Amino acid sequence: MARIVDKLNPLKVAKTTKPGYYSDGNGLYLQVSVAGSKSWIFRFTITGKQREMGLGALHTISLAEARLKAKEQRLMLVNGVDPLTARETAREAEALTRAKMMTFDECAAQYIAAHKNSWKNAKHAGQWEATIATYASPVFGSLPVAEVDLGLVMKVLNPIWTDKTETAKRLRGRIESVLGWATTSGYRQGENPARWRGHLENLLAAPNKIKEVRHQPSLTWKEIGQFMSTLRQQDGIAPRALEFLILTATRTSETLEAKWDEIDVEAGLWVIPAIRMKAGVEHHVPLSIEAVALISKIPQVDKYVFTSATYGKALSDMSLTAVLKRMNEANTKSGGKGWIDPKEDNRRITSHGFRSTFRMWGAESVSHSFPREVIEFALAHKLPDAVESSYQRGTVFDKRIPLMQTWADYCGKARDEATVTPIRRSV
Repeated sequence: MARIVDKLNPLKVAKTTKPGYYSDGNGLYLQVSVAGSKSWIFRFTITGKQREMGLGALHTISLAEARLKAKEQRLMLVNGVDPLTARETAREAEALTRAKMMTFDECAAQYIAAHKNSWKNAKHAGQWEATIATYASPVFGSLPVAEVDLGLVMKVLNPIWTDKTETAKRLRGRIESVLGWATTSGYRQGENPARWRGHLENLLAAPNKIKEVRHQPSLTWKEIGQFMSTLRQQDGIAPRALEFLILTATRTSETLEAKWDEIDVEAGLWVIPAIRMKAGVEHHVPLSIEAVALISKIPQVDKYVFTSATYGKALSDMSLTAVLKRMNEANTKSGGKGWIDPKEDNRRITSHGFRSTFRMWGAESVSHSFPREVIEFALAHKLPDAVESSYQRGTVFDKRIPLMQTWADYCGKARDEATVTPIRRSV
């Protein structure tokens, strides 16, 4: 029987540098790339098709080891097994084994850790953790993420879909994101059982059709003068934060996370960076005389303008809620109706609701004639049509300077104006 002579040897392998394939016999080849890297290739034919299988790089696999690997693949072929298919099957089995060791809660924790730095609101991570811990974890948090299926997802969502629709909607999206991360990371396979379109939308009612969305309770614009007069009698940093929020018509988080380096007192300008804006666009806020006077009296003890003396960090939204609660209780004790919104089941007004107060004043008050677009820009809303950002910083910003001063003037004194509905000319 003739002996098979190997065509390569360690010296030849080391000295070979020209790009190409170099045969060692029996399907084993040394591959030299254009870049000069070297690796082992096993070529074989199965069901009439020629295929290639990588066996590893030369710096890891020696010639002797490559020959042993090639022999293993030839033995598979003798038994009618495709080596590439066998390797892929082994990899899938290994991935499944890893998945069984990775729980849903562990995947959720890693997802949050990977994304929290990109979230605009620092409290977002806490909200993620809270909803998952409250609703998902008790059902499948300790289970391997690969075992989370449609039945388990529905077991979490069904009980709260009607009664806690907004929470359930956010929870569904968060579960979908975690499972998507797990799939991409190789911890599970197949379709995402928490996806909405073409899947859960067939099993659950559309959230916007379950019940009417409840708006944030807000104060009517005719009451803002009386409210501001009462608010300015309240001592402490939290009432000043609420007053600043009202004067600037900004969102609660935007006000509470305001930093000194964002504000130019002399220019009467507050520039809120894009990362803290809901629309992800830098927002320039013209400060009224009253807003400048307010902020000028606040000592700069921290990077945040409104700092909690107790905790040494930015005020929480609960501090504003506490102010409104105290004011409401004091008003009712003195015989008033309280600071409530009759259109929202007489619920106590919220800090975010003052944006609605500002907007309705802009739409209904006869004390000014500012265009709707200027009001919307002041609220940092996106307009239906595309508008150049330079336009916002130019003409519209100039128009927002007198707008915010007119608003501050109105907040400073109570007025009794009739609501006028303008007659619009049909187009």
